[in-house]
Amino acid sequence: MEYTIKKLSEIAGVSARTLRYYDEIGLLKPCRINSSGYRIYGQDEVDLLQQILFYRSIDMKLEDIHQVVSEPDFDINKALLEHHQQLISRRDQINQLILTVEKTLEYKKGEIEMSDREKFEGFKKEKLEENEAKYGNEIREKYGKETVEESNKKWMNMTENDLKRMQEIEKEMFESLEKVIESRDLDSKEAINVFEKHKTWLCFSWPVYSEQAHVGLAEMYVADERFAKYYNDKAGLDAVNILRDIIVKYAK
Repeated sequence: MEYTIKKLSEIAGVSARTLRYYDEIGLLKPCRINSSGYRIYGQDEVDLLQQILFYRSIDMKLEDIHQVVSEPDFDINKALLEHHQQLISRRDQINQLILTVEKTLEYKKGEIEMSDREKFEGFKKEKLEENEAKYGNEIREKYGKETVEESNKKWMNMTENDLKRMQEIEKEMFESLEKVIESRDLDSKEAINVFEKHKTWLCFSWPVYSEQAHVGLAEMYVADERFAKYYNDKAGLDAVNILRDIIVKYAK
């Protein structure tokens, strides 16, 4: 089965303009151009477009998608299995949140007892699943399966007060980091405060703290654009690099 760009845009739910752009950047090229000058797409292109849209659904950048699907060993069947696992993970997150809402409604009606910890179970599991989907493979390779599992366990056992305090400490850390970005003074009290706050924040979920692991994490922040974007968006341009430099300086 072959499709014109207009027909493919209709069945895929994307605009013809988007398909033309994918062609321009080499992400999805038509299998041929017909005698009238129209782009024609075959089954291989349809399957590839499906993969591209799967990746877009998890907010993957086009340049990253291009790199993945252009790899000589790119396997669509393997990619489908990965997408399947990610969708199951999302479904489990939603189911957990639905369960928490339903239990809370029953609790409000006086039909069941519900501990404060249970009230936040769904949110903690959602965050854990989100982190697993984004960073699970990298952190296991870096720190080992056992360490990551212990960290996840500690996270799930945190109380409402723990979570609130963790958020407060991170906020305080970012406030100090913004001041260091402005001053560029790594010897300042603010820089020391950034390090101490970041260390304390980590220890809410880390089973055991080590300076070496802290430095390794800071280097991963810089190397991984997802981490870099998080810190730069929160504190300003070059935030991730300055945070790394602070951690390297004081984690001794």
